[in-house]
Amino acid sequence: MSGHIAALNDNVSRKKVVYRNRYGLEVVGELYCQKDMNMAEKHPALIVGAPYGGVKEQGPCVYGSELARRGFVVLTFDQSFMGESGGFPRNVSSPDIFVENFSAAVDYLGLQFFVDRERIGVVGICGSGGFALSAAQMDTRIKAVATMSMYDMNAASRLGMDKAAVQAAKEQLARQRWADAENGYPEYVPFFPEQPIDQVPPELEEPNAEWFRFYALKRGHHPGARGGFTTTSNLAMMNFPLLSYIDEISPRPILFVVGDRAHSRFFSENAYAAAAEPKEMIVVEDAEHIDLYDRTDRIPFEKLADFFGMNLR
Repeated sequence: MSGHIAALNDNVSRKKVVYRNRYGLEVVGELYCQKDMNMAEKHPALIVGAPYGGVKEQGPCVYGSELARRGFVVLTFDQSFMGESGGFPRNVSSPDIFVENFSAAVDYLGLQFFVDRERIGVVGICGSGGFALSAAQMDTRIKAVATMSMYDMNAASRLGMDKAAVQAAKEQLARQRWADAENGYPEYVPFFPEQPIDQVPPELEEPNAEWFRFYALKRGHHPGARGGFTTTSNLAMMNFPLLSYIDEISPRPILFVVGDRAHSRFFSENAYAAAAEPKEMIVVEDAEHIDLYDRTDRIPFEKLADFFGMNLR
C-alpha cells in the first residue's frame, strides 16, 4: 500500500513498530536510528507528526532519515483512522485522539531501553504542529517542540466565517449526521485522485493548487492519503480549541519554522504571539507551505538538530 517518498540515508536504519494509545487503538509507526548507534546508551528521541490528512511516508520519512543521521532516535507514525494505523470508520478526524497520539508516542519511546525519557521532543508538520503544541500544553514529558508550516486546525475550521456562516455550517453538518446515521457509515469525499497525475489542473485556485502540487503529483501522492476527512469530522474540529493553553508550555521551548511565501504563515505568527518565552521563529527564504514537508534544500535540519541538541541535554 505504501511507498516511501524519501531515500533512506545509508547510515540510518528504519523499522516498523506497533503500539497502542490510551483508547486502545493500534498506532503503526516507523523507528529511525543510526546503524552504528550504541544501544547500550540512552539517546535523545524525536517524534515527527505527519501533515493533516497525510501519512508517515509524506514528509515524516524525510525528517526521520535526516534527524536520525544527526544522532536522534526518531519515531514517525500514522494518525488513528489513517494509513496503517487502526481505527474505524476510516478517515475520521478526531482532535482529541490526534493530540493523544503524540502522548502515546512518548509512552512508546519512554519504554525503549535506548531512549532517555527526559530527552524527548516533537516535530509537528502542518496540522500536526497544532496537535503537537496541544499535546505539549498538558504532557510535560515533551521537553521541546518544533513546528513546520504549522496549521491550527481549529482556527482553520472557522477561517473567514462570521457568526452566521458558522451557524450555517453547523446546521449543514448536523443534517449530514442524520444522513450518516441512516446510511450506517459516514460520508467521505476524497480530495485527491486515486492515482498520481502529471500536472495540477489549471482551473484550481490557491491554496488548493498547492495541495495538489504535493499530494496529487508523484512528489507526494500516497494511496492511503486521498485528502480530507469524513464530512462530519469538521464538527469536532470546530469545537476543539487546540491552543488555548499554549503559554503553559513555557519554560519548555518552542521553535516555529515557516516559509516566507507560506499561505499558512499567519497560523505560526499567531501562535508565536500567544506563546510564552522561550520561543523562536525562523522564516525560510523562497519556501511555500508544502516545501517544509519534503524539500531537504529548504528544511533547516541543522537548525532543528541544534535546537533539540541544546534543549534535550
